[in-house]
Amino acid sequence: MTATVESRLTPQERVDTWLGEFEAALAARDVPRATGMFAVDSFWRDLIAFTWNIKTVEGREGVAAMLTAQLESIDPAGFRTTEPPEEDGGVTSAWIEFETAAGRGLGHLRLKDEGAWTFLTTMHELKGHEEPRGFNRPKGAAHGADPDRRTWTDQREAEEAELGYTRQPYVVVVGGGQGGIALGARMRQLGVPALVLERSPRAGDSWRNRYKTLCLHDPVWYDHLPYLPFPDTWPVFAPKDKIGDWLEMYTRVMEIPYWTSATCLSASYDESTKEWTVEVDRAGERVTLRPQQLVLATGMSGKPNLPTFAGQDRFAGDQHHSSAHPGPEAYAGKRAVVIGSNNSAHDICGALWEAGADVTMVQRSSTHVVKSDSLMELGLGDLYSQRAVAAGVTTQKADLTFASLPYRIMPEFQIPVYRAIAERDADFYDRLEKAGFRHDWGDDGSGLFMKYLRRGSGYYIDVGAAELVANGDINLAHGGVRELTEHAVVLEDGTELPADLVVYATGYGSMNGWAADLIGQDVADKVGKCWGLGSGTTKDPGPWEGEQRNMWKPTRQDGLWFHGGNLHQSRHYSLYLALQLKARSEGIPTPVYGLQEVHHLS
Repeated sequence: MTATVESRLTPQERVDTWLGEFEAALAARDVPRATGMFAVDSFWRDLIAFTWNIKTVEGREGVAAMLTAQLESIDPAGFRTTEPPEEDGGVTSAWIEFETAAGRGLGHLRLKDEGAWTFLTTMHELKGHEEPRGFNRPKGAAHGADPDRRTWTDQREAEEAELGYTRQPYVVVVGGGQGGIALGARMRQLGVPALVLERSPRAGDSWRNRYKTLCLHDPVWYDHLPYLPFPDTWPVFAPKDKIGDWLEMYTRVMEIPYWTSATCLSASYDESTKEWTVEVDRAGERVTLRPQQLVLATGMSGKPNLPTFAGQDRFAGDQHHSSAHPGPEAYAGKRAVVIGSNNSAHDICGALWEAGADVTMVQRSSTHVVKSDSLMELGLGDLYSQRAVAAGVTTQKADLTFASLPYRIMPEFQIPVYRAIAERDADFYDRLEKAGFRHDWGDDGSGLFMKYLRRGSGYYIDVGAAELVANGDINLAHGGVRELTEHAVVLEDGTELPADLVVYATGYGSMNGWAADLIGQDVADKVGKCWGLGSGTTKDPGPWEGEQRNMWKPTRQDGLWFHGGNLHQSRHYSLYLALQLKARSEGIPTPVYGLQEVHHLS
């Protein structure tokens, strides 16, 4: 089709023509023809529909390689739009649906004159294994007379007594925070026997046990869980204990098989039986579980990084990692030194200052700060806000819109956002830097989201503490720590910071550190580092990988999966992880394309 002819087409005609020709090429198994329908610089992001993986292929060469490997088994068809396409700046955008041999999918297409620029394909459901919702929701009652009737309570009690004892789960999820809970809910609706293990006494304790002032920094529209969104009266930024109570309620209402006070002691995999042996301490009772799939949902941040400094053994005050910080109450009138300058460091410094402590933040490297209001309005408002809801943007549509931007080009869309934020809050940044705070916008100016996706650190969403730094209410020091004395922190340049409390807000390691502890270092090294894109930016070493390493997809260790991230990711990616597990439980072939390469061990 010539550009002249194409320019006469409406957006709907243009998309329909492309989809029709693309489907015909796929049906004919004509890979060169299908590949030629993509722009030279193009990106196909697939969430398990074509690759049984979370994978982005780039350029015509990438498309050709993937289709050559997968087309016959996937057998796609039925491509059609689900709403009228739109055109803006020479790009035609369309929401689509389609089918494969195994499932039904949703997607998004961006067309330029040269062909497809970005293409998102996602599996939405498995054929023959649809969730019981809408017209297919369960009846809930068996009407009529039955002398052997078992009530809902009877059935739940029987399940709780059996699962993990006389009947083994197909999936064990280690970690009962938001990630484990979201996945547990998906597993429940898909009919997969799964058991979530939480070491704390109650669901939601992973939130309750954090420092007292912690609130979500992400707004409510970004944070819904699957199936059961927060009510319209829910606060924009939920306090930690409120989130904890919601997770506990959600676990019960969604009937998630969930063991509290259950600590995973060890896990080992039998290659011959394709089965895990998972040893659990359940409130003092030793239980052996034998699932076929093991999911580590212990948080995307992994294990706390607790640094070792000379003199820690002789320090006379309190010292702990930020994850163990009890709150500020005991430190009124005390001298507090917080090592670090990211989210937790700022939150803890702010709370300590409010409690009357003399607080010093030790900034070891530059940090990106963005004011919460600016982030909500300029960074999230089009997708996750009341304004977006009023415009008809559902949570699913927002999630898929965000997913439709391949990570390679996402910085192009983020840089203008943070330029606008810099202009809007220029006075704030000027005062912050004049106070001595070392600020950055990311290696390429792309700001918070790319820092989060690349390294999971290096930023703070300002809900007030950065103002205290800018005003000089929170003291600021720079550099690494040389040692601790009995009553002080000594920096590398010899500066002494008197201290009664030292908080190590020093972040977390890779999630495969949990695999090392539970399974063995050999398995941790076999799967490699979790998180990051391979962007070659600070703390995200190359080569380019294009997706989050090892997250929500098959790993180099059979039967081992990683699940984590913020509430948005726990909600969105739990679907694709759940469908992969369901397919395996049903014996559906899942030929994986592009299994994760291991370039970094931690």
